[in-house]
Amino acid sequence: MVSAAPVNATQGGMQGRSNASNTSKDLPELDGKDITEQLEILHNRLEVENRIKDGAEKILQVIEKNEGKESLRPAVEAQLAQAKAKIADLSAKLDQLRDIPIASRSRKKAAALVNGKRSVFTNQATQSSTSVLTREELADKDDFRTALNQATSLIQTLVSYQQRSSGNSFMIPSPQQSTFTTSSDPSVSPQSVMNDLDVDRSRTFIMTDLVIVLQRNARVKYELDILEVMKGIVPALADYASKESRAAAYRLIRHLIIDHESLQRIASSPYMLDFYIVRTLARDNKHAVEKEQVVKLIRTYVEIGGSRRSPTVGAGNGKVLLSEMVMRSLVAVTEHGEDQFRFVVLETLAEILLIDIDLVARTGAMRVLLQALVDGPHEIAPTLATAFLYILDAPRTRSYLNPSVDIEIALSGLTDSYGKGPSHVEKMRSSSKVILVMLRTWSGLMYLCMNNMRGVSSLINMLRIPSLETREVILDLFFEALNIETPDWFKAYISGRRLTMISSQKRHSQSTIAPPLQGSNSSSSTSPSTAERLNLTHQYIALLLLVFIESGLLDALVGILEEGQNTDDKKKDKEKESAGIGHVNLIRKATLLLGEILEIANTVLPLGIAARIQHMSRANSVEDSVRRGQRQVEQVKVKLGMQIDDKAFQAIIIETGVMMHKEHQKWNFEVLTDLIEGPLMNPKRLEEAIKVSKFGKKLISFFHPFAGRFSTIPNTTSNQRYIKLGCTLLTTLISCPEGVRFLATEDPLLKQIVDCFHQLEMQFSPGPVSDPVFSKARMKDSLSWGYFEMLGTLSKYPEGIELMERFKMFTSFYHLSELKSREDLIIGIIENIDYTSGGHPRIILSKALTSAYLEVRRYATTHLGQLIRSAPKANEWMLRLLLTQLYDPAEEVCELAVQYLEEACESMDVLELVVQMQPTLDHLGEIGHPLLLKFMSTPVGFRYLYKADYINREMEGWFHERNYQYVVQVEVYLAKAFSSDQSDEDDDLLVFDGTVPPHFYGEMAKTELGCSVLSEKGHFAEFAHFIRQHGLESEDFDIIIKLKSVLWAVGNIGATSGGLPFLEEEGIIADILNIAENSLVLSVRGTAFFVLGLISSTPQGAEVLDEFDWEATLTPLGQTTGLCIPLDVATFVRVPPWVCPMQETPPKRMIPPETEVEKQIITAISNLQNTVIANEAARSLTRIKTHHRRAFSSVPLFYRAVHLVSTQRYRLPVRRYILDLFDVDLDPDVASTLFTLSKSLHVPPRLQKRSASGSGADAAENGRAAIAGLGIDMDMLEMDDSVRGSLDEPAAHEISQRPKTVLVPAMKITGFDA
Repeated sequence: MVSAAPVNATQGGMQGRSNASNTSKDLPELDGKDITEQLEILHNRLEVENRIKDGAEKILQVIEKNEGKESLRPAVEAQLAQAKAKIADLSAKLDQLRDIPIASRSRKKAAALVNGKRSVFTNQATQSSTSVLTREELADKDDFRTALNQATSLIQTLVSYQQRSSGNSFMIPSPQQSTFTTSSDPSVSPQSVMNDLDVDRSRTFIMTDLVIVLQRNARVKYELDILEVMKGIVPALADYASKESRAAAYRLIRHLIIDHESLQRIASSPYMLDFYIVRTLARDNKHAVEKEQVVKLIRTYVEIGGSRRSPTVGAGNGKVLLSEMVMRSLVAVTEHGEDQFRFVVLETLAEILLIDIDLVARTGAMRVLLQALVDGPHEIAPTLATAFLYILDAPRTRSYLNPSVDIEIALSGLTDSYGKGPSHVEKMRSSSKVILVMLRTWSGLMYLCMNNMRGVSSLINMLRIPSLETREVILDLFFEALNIETPDWFKAYISGRRLTMISSQKRHSQSTIAPPLQGSNSSSSTSPSTAERLNLTHQYIALLLLVFIESGLLDALVGILEEGQNTDDKKKDKEKESAGIGHVNLIRKATLLLGEILEIANTVLPLGIAARIQHMSRANSVEDSVRRGQRQVEQVKVKLGMQIDDKAFQAIIIETGVMMHKEHQKWNFEVLTDLIEGPLMNPKRLEEAIKVSKFGKKLISFFHPFAGRFSTIPNTTSNQRYIKLGCTLLTTLISCPEGVRFLATEDPLLKQIVDCFHQLEMQFSPGPVSDPVFSKARMKDSLSWGYFEMLGTLSKYPEGIELMERFKMFTSFYHLSELKSREDLIIGIIENIDYTSGGHPRIILSKALTSAYLEVRRYATTHLGQLIRSAPKANEWMLRLLLTQLYDPAEEVCELAVQYLEEACESMDVLELVVQMQPTLDHLGEIGHPLLLKFMSTPVGFRYLYKADYINREMEGWFHERNYQYVVQVEVYLAKAFSSDQSDEDDDLLVFDGTVPPHFYGEMAKTELGCSVLSEKGHFAEFAHFIRQHGLESEDFDIIIKLKSVLWAVGNIGATSGGLPFLEEEGIIADILNIAENSLVLSVRGTAFFVLGLISSTPQGAEVLDEFDWEATLTPLGQTTGLCIPLDVATFVRVPPWVCPMQETPPKRMIPPETEVEKQIITAISNLQNTVIANEAARSLTRIKTHHRRAFSSVPLFYRAVHLVSTQRYRLPVRRYILDLFDVDLDPDVASTLFTLSKSLHVPPRLQKRSASGSGADAAENGRAAIAGLGIDMDMLEMDDSVRGSLDEPAAHEISQRPKTVLVPAMKITGFDA
């Protein structure tokens, strides 16, 4: 409470001020001053008035608590009102000056004076209204020097708070005073007195404003001394500070860090920031605001402080400037399931793993990350798996993992699932995602194939365990791992429904969108050039499939099928009636998987291996049989319909319901479709339906636009069948002369469609139409757009083209293409019209390609590319139109044109046509490079580019730089192709279909002239020399990346008939095989594997590889496919075993405690990490604290406890209990003492080395002293292995390997009564 003496002293001052004149708002001291000086004076006066106001408010609070002081209330209230009035006047004057343009101010000085002397002791409400650092002010003051002055002023004020008074009151520093004095000075006015809460709040405001300054001008932080700022920040981190203050302090430190040196200075400073971080991380979720900021600070440590020891080393070989005590705290947070920051800390540890694996291994974080692969969180488990697989790639980082032990924990989610029931399914599916990530990477696949493919075999053996849920998950895993895309009828087949009806439209879509691994399904709809493409994903799938088969996958699937066959029919019926339907569905899924595997084997595996697999098990393709039967049924139906008699024909017409009902919902749609596709194909029956029964007229009147029937039907999926009905009807009418005559002379359908087009054309429309048939709304919401599909059906036939010309349909198309904002009409025309015959359709397409609307040009280009893709042979008119799009002003249209041209040029006929046209591609830049590479593969194109000096220029670029870019491109493409997450926003990766991207050297080697240029340059000889010299490099990652680039260059050269002699002359194929089988870097082995597949692309290359027991995959006609696998798969996927070194290092040795009580306390704290005796240890600590409470106020003992907690494994609640056990408040004074103790309590390094070099009993004694230095009783080390294994200490066999150090433990358990 504020003393009375200052109150009385203040009373006279207030009365004196009340008599002063305050009528004039103009301040005489502002006369003759510039704006900068006026702002300074006003802010000084505003600061004084704010302090007077605060002092008056506090005096009123004192008066309320002391009834005897009521006589002072009128004077204080009058002074408070006067202060508020002055604050309002000064604020208004400040607002007037702020409205003056910035150019008229002296910016270099004003901002520092305006913002540097801020009142920081007002309450929160006043602060929000009078704060100088408002957003509007900062918007005008983000000049560097101004911001620096602001920051300097704020820091000075912050540093002035670092002295703490022993009482409850503090003195407000005036502009001339920067230190606190106690309230006992009678000369001090009460408005200058503040308590701890106000100081804490004011400090928080200052740090927040300082962060704003640093955010608005990042250059300021580079001019500040971070240690000087830390002087004012550290008190805000103390235990007596609020959690908001600590959060603001952590945030300010994070914004002050600029580089690696800043973190080093903080680490070596006496402020002991790590202790504050450990304390914060041990707090509960009530302190989430400060824990959030400390986690962000740690992530800043990782991002800015994480550095690699050398630019030539790989992942995990860097250094993160985080202490072990902070790392142990992070590990404790991740192990505590209720901590809300567990997930983000887990991701942070994964990032540290990729930078400094040694730190992760030393602090026990490796164990937590491995366990998260199974326990979750399931959302980030695949990401953690990817991090570990990246570590597995190189031998140095691979040694930190126990072979066949650590990563196998990911399998435990499946292998340990038997008997856990359906509740365990979610965990199993999470584990299956992790395993899928492993199977789709080289490091993961080879790791699972260690020890005779034990990991893969254990996965397959789970299919033999009678667990329905486990088998379902495993089967789904194999579907995804082999890239098997299930067909549309998959769910219907699994559920047991009959597959009796597959529409022709669905069959068409399935044949054109079939997955690349679907064998005959894909080849049926793929051009020959596409079928012969080299596909990297196919080659990897071939190896993966062979590994599965070698591990017994086929036997396991056949075993599931045999289980179903051994069950009698009666038992099956009972199962279906009860709960056995799931087992039947499982058998169907296994049957489908077996059939798909056999089909994939025929596609991607060599004929000999595929034949052996087919001999092991045979299955028929369900989809093929269904399609074949459906085609036969349709053919029979058509034949029967053509030969129907008169009576039956009339009966069918009546059965359709068209003659009896006008509402289309009452029609028998299936009978009507069969009638149009069957009997009406007969000209006689069609004439009878039109003239005699009037059936044709009634049916086609349904489609008249002005009838308001078809054109008003809502656009839904079920209603789209009526569009198909109209197209079928027009096809039937156009197939015979009577139907053509009917459309031309009798029926007004086509004329009404043209009239509807005229509704949109001003020159033909007599007046505005309220709701045109082809309005935007009706095109979107109704079946009006179906008329374009009907007209497209007419355009497929010469008779239809004549009808459209007769009704001037194309003239209307030309007019529609000029309408503004009606891109939907243009797209509808070019999408449905047929371009087989020349004339108007092609002119309309060319007009759309040059439309003024970008969307129309983009869509027309895409449609043209699809036409070229689906054309059976090259069409010159299509290619000329597509080449025109290369000069489109929009870059995205050019990219589309290049993409489709590059795809079309896979065909040599198309490529020769394009080269003969000699398009200019220089303006395209990087976009046109793939197309130019295609041109190089033809003699005409190569000569054309060689004369333009393109070859020499690009060759130097590829030799020195582009080879590296090619490696990155291919590896990113492959990572995307095998990624289980296909929701990436990077659209450029979506175009990758597994085909090897074109390589400059590979395209050059396709021509004789190119081979001559390559031989003259001598580049291949340099490639071969580099492979021989550095083929087995495993340490220098710069060399490894260059080795990959050289391998891809050599592989692309060897993929051509002209380039293979280069490899044979240098004898480099044997070296590539050696790399593929013996390189210690697993990704390099994968690169060599793909390169060998490229070499097998030619018959000569396949023969050479066959001599080394690598067999190429051939088509049934004996052509190479670019796929090649080793006959001895086990040797290829073999990974040499390694020895995992000791990971967690022992802590620094400390001087033993002096008193027996301290030894007991440290021993009990050590026992808390052992769950067996933890409860008794806690009771012992409570008992000791009852009798020796002063011991828990000892800072040295507190340091020993924190050191023990920070070097051993403790759960988060135990860490919190230990820290709260001591009556030591962490503040700057305690931190300074801890800094001194960190140097005095530890045994000097020279003594540690001397003890390590001692002999016999001396070494043993020194070892005991080292353990005693931690405060751990030596007798505690004599435990059984199970208890000792729970402690976070080095393993026993690792301790025994240390030279000349022998520890002889004795058995003793403390804390129990005798």
